[in-house]
Amino acid sequence: MIRPSGAVNAAAFLVSCLENEGVRVAFGIPGEENLELMDALHDSSIRFILTRHEESAAFMADVQGRLTGRAGVCLATLGPGATNLVTGIADAFLDRAPLVAITAQANLSKVHREAHQIVDILRMLAPVTKWNARVEAADTVSEIVRKAFKLAEAEKPGATHIELPEDVAGEETPADQKPLPREAIRSPSPDRASLEKAAALIRHANHPIVLAGNGVIRNGASEALTKFAEDLQIPVVHTFMGKGTIPWTSPMSLLTIGVVPRDYELAGLHESDLIVCVGFDFVEYDPRSWNPQGDRRIVHVDSLPAEISRHYVPAVEVVGEIRESLEVLRTRIGAPRESAWAHRNRERILQQLAAELAAGGEKVLKPQRIMSDLRDILAPDDLLISDVGAHKLVLGRFFRTLKPNTVVISNGLSTMGIAVPGGIAAKLVDPSRRVMTLSGDGGFLMSLHELETAKREGTATVNVVLRDGALGSIRWKQMAKFGRTTGTDFGNPDLVAVAHAFGIRGFRVERHSELASVLEEALESKVPSVVDIPVEYRDNPFVTSRT
Repeated sequence: MIRPSGAVNAAAFLVSCLENEGVRVAFGIPGEENLELMDALHDSSIRFILTRHEESAAFMADVQGRLTGRAGVCLATLGPGATNLVTGIADAFLDRAPLVAITAQANLSKVHREAHQIVDILRMLAPVTKWNARVEAADTVSEIVRKAFKLAEAEKPGATHIELPEDVAGEETPADQKPLPREAIRSPSPDRASLEKAAALIRHANHPIVLAGNGVIRNGASEALTKFAEDLQIPVVHTFMGKGTIPWTSPMSLLTIGVVPRDYELAGLHESDLIVCVGFDFVEYDPRSWNPQGDRRIVHVDSLPAEISRHYVPAVEVVGEIRESLEVLRTRIGAPRESAWAHRNRERILQQLAAELAAGGEKVLKPQRIMSDLRDILAPDDLLISDVGAHKLVLGRFFRTLKPNTVVISNGLSTMGIAVPGGIAAKLVDPSRRVMTLSGDGGFLMSLHELETAKREGTATVNVVLRDGALGSIRWKQMAKFGRTTGTDFGNPDLVAVAHAFGIRGFRVERHSELASVLEEALESKVPSVVDIPVEYRDNPFVTSRT
C-alpha cells in the first residue's frame, strides 16, 4: 500500500516500539494474520528466529528474559499458533521471566462471533500473564507496548501479551506518533523501622539461617548476600532457582534445598530459631515443606510483600531493593556470631554427598557422579540449562554453582522441553559463551525438532541427554505409592544417528572415564551437538526414598 510520506501502519509502528524497547531478537512462526508484522520486521533491526514450534519460541523468549532481565519476545498467529504458546508463556509467568508475547487475530469485525480459527486469546492467556491487551486502534500502540514491557520487567517479572488484529495492523498510524521512552525500574528503598526490627531479630537469634531464592539473582544481590553471610557468619541454603546466590565454596553455603523429603533437616532449618528468607518465592519451594507446623520465626526480605500462607507468617517484612536491604542489615547487625553450628551443618551435608558419590563403580553411569564431574568440566562462567525430570533433582543436589546466572532451571512451572530451545536463546544472547543443556530422554524428545533451528542459526550448544528409557521421577512416585508403574516406559531412537540426521555432531558416553574428554570436545565444537549418556537410576539412594 502506498502511504503518505512518513506514514506507517500499526504493525510497522509496533516494530519501531519494539526497537525502542531494545529488542534485538524475536522468536516465532509467521501466519496469514501477521503478514504485516512479519514484513515490518524484515525492514527492522530485529533478527527474527523461525522456530519449529511456537512453544519453543516462548521458551526461547523466556530464557532470554531470565539471562538479560529484559523481556524476550515471541510471536505467533491466531488460533493454533497462539494456543501453542501457552505452556511457554505460563513457564515465564511462574518462573518469573520477563516475556512479551505478540499474537495475531482476525479482523475486529469477526471477533464477536464464531469464525475460522478464532478463539478468545485474551481470556485464554489472562491466567498466565501479568497483563494483556488487544490493540483496537493504531494510536494506542505506543502505550500498549510500553505498558507490556514495563509490567513484564517489573518485580516480580513475568509474561505479558499483546493481541494485534489483522485489520488494525494495516491501519495508518498518525505521523506524529512516537514510541514512549523507556524508564528504569527500581524497587524502593526499604523502610527503616522494618530494617531495625529485622536486625534486632537476627542479632538475638542463636541459629539464624538464610533461605535464598531467585529474587536475589534477579536483583543482582548475590555479592551482597555472600558478604552478609560471611561477615556475620550466617549460613545460607538456596532453592533450585537460587543456585548461584552464594558460591558453593563459601564456608557459609549449605547448598540446595527442596530436592528430597525432609532435606531441610540436613541443612539445619529444623534447628534454626530464625529463617531469613531473601528473594524467596513460594513457587520455588512451598513453605509447607519446611514449616509444616507454621511455627517457624521468619524474616522476609524481598522487593515485594510476602505472599499469604499460614505456613509463612513473617515476624517482619523488609520490603524494598534487596541489595540495599542486605547491606543495611549487615551494618546494623554488626559483629559476627559463633560459627561452629554453621560449619557442622556444612560438613554434614558434604559428607552425605560424598557418601552418595562413592557408591557404585565404573560400569554404571550414575547421574550423581555425572553432575559432580560437570563442575570440573565446565568453567565458572559457562552456562548449564536444565530440563525437567529425574535428572533435575540430581542436578539440584550435586552440581555445585559458583556464580549467579550460570544455571537455568524451570522450577516454578517445571516444564519439560525447555532446555534445547533455551540453549539456543542463551547462545544468541552471548555467542561467545559455552552453553550446555541437560535433559532426560523424555524432555529431550519434546523439543528435538529445535535441533534444526540450532543448526540453521549456528548456535553451538552441547545438548546432553541422560537416557534411561522412562519418565523417571513419575516412575519412582508410582513405585513408592502403588508398587507398580503405568505408562512411564518408552523406547528411543539412536540419538547419535538423530544428531547426524540434523547435520550436527553426535557423541555417546558409555563409561565415566570417557565423560570429560567427550564433553570437552563437544564444548569446543563450532556446531551444535548431542551427547547421549545411558544412565542408571534404580540404585539412586535419595530419589527412591521420595514419597
